[in-house]
Amino acid sequence: MTVLVYFLFLSGSSISLLQNATNGTRAPVTTEPPFPGDKYAIDDTYLHSECPENLRARIAKIPEFKDVFLGTVPLLQWNKHATQQEYQRLSRYNGAHGWEVISFEDLKAALSYLNTSANAFMFDDWEKRPNKSSCIRCAVIGNGGILNGSRKGEEIDQHDYVFRANGAIIKGFEKDVGTRTSFYTFSTNTMKNSLYAYHRLGYIGLPQSEETRYVFLPDHNRDYYLVKAAILNAPIEKGSDKSQKPPTYFGENGRPEKFKMYHPDFIRYVRNRFLWAHILKTSHRNIYRPSTGATMLLAAIHSCDEVSAYGFITEDYVKYSDHYFDRAYHKLVFYSNHDMKLEMKLWKKLHNYGIIKLYTREQDAR
Repeated sequence: MTVLVYFLFLSGSSISLLQNATNGTRAPVTTEPPFPGDKYAIDDTYLHSECPENLRARIAKIPEFKDVFLGTVPLLQWNKHATQQEYQRLSRYNGAHGWEVISFEDLKAALSYLNTSANAFMFDDWEKRPNKSSCIRCAVIGNGGILNGSRKGEEIDQHDYVFRANGAIIKGFEKDVGTRTSFYTFSTNTMKNSLYAYHRLGYIGLPQSEETRYVFLPDHNRDYYLVKAAILNAPIEKGSDKSQKPPTYFGENGRPEKFKMYHPDFIRYVRNRFLWAHILKTSHRNIYRPSTGATMLLAAIHSCDEVSAYGFITEDYVKYSDHYFDRAYHKLVFYSNHDMKLEMKLWKKLHNYGIIKLYTREQDAR
C-alpha cells in the first residue's frame, strides 16, 4: 500500500506540494538519514496526455511498477524552484541527487535565467509542429555498438522527438543512427570527456540544429555555472571551468529556450525506485548515479507517450563493441559509478511489459 503525505510550501507566488511516497514492499531502505530521500515535489505536467494509450497510464496498471512509478515527480527544474524552502530540503543530497554541490546564491543566479515556459516543459515546440498526432512518439538513442550496421536511421528520424547523449556522433553513421537531435542530454563532465575521448573518432562538437534542446544532468556546480554563461553569452565566472571567453559548445544563439535542466528530485527518484544498486549499501555509495543514458531514457518514459530505445545494453552485449562508432571492437567495461547490468535488466523488463520498444538484433532476425 502506498501512503501519500502532503506538505504545502511556497514556491514564488504559487503553492506546490511535497509527496512522501513510502512503499511498504518496494521502497529502498534508508541506511542513514537523510539518505536516500524518497520524498519529492509534485508536478503533474505530463499526466494530461491526450494519447489514449500513453505509457504512463499503462505502467501505472502493472503490479510490479504501480507502487514504484510516480507520474508527478518534477522532471525539470527552473526559476520557480529556487526558494529557500526547497534549498533547505535538497541541499542535503549530494551530486546530481540534490543541491549540496552548489550554494543557494549560485543556484538562484543560474535558475533565474531558466525563466521561460520552454524551460519548464520538454516539448516546448509541440503546439507549433505541423501534422502532429495526439501521441508524442520518441526515439531514445544510446551509443551502444548494437547500432552499428542496424540501418535504423530512417526509422529513428520518423519519430516526433529524438533523444541523444554524450558522444553522439552522427556524421558517417546516419543510416544507423539517424540525423536529428531534439534533445541532447549531458553533464558538463560527460560532455567534456566525450569531446576529449572521441575527438579522433569524429566527435568534434555537440549536435546543433533549430530543434535541438540541451538538457543538463547537473551533478556538479559547474553545470549551473555553464548554463548561466551559455544563456548570457558571457565567460564562465567561477569554478574549474572559469574562462575569459563565452562557451561555444551550443553555437552562437544561447537563448534561454534552448536549455533545460533535470530536477534533482527526478534523478534521485530514478536511483531510488528504478536503479537501486548494491553499491548504495556500501561506503562507496556517493560515487554512484544512474548513467546519463538511463536518466535520459527514463525521462522519456515519464514525458513521451510512446518510446522506442535504440543502442542500449542488451543481454547479448558481448557480441557488440562498446560504441557504434568504434573503429575496432572494444569490450564493454563496467565501472562502479553506474550499474549497467541492472539497467540492462530494467530495459528488458520494460520491453517485455510493452512500456518501451527496445531494439535488439533478435528483431532483425525475425
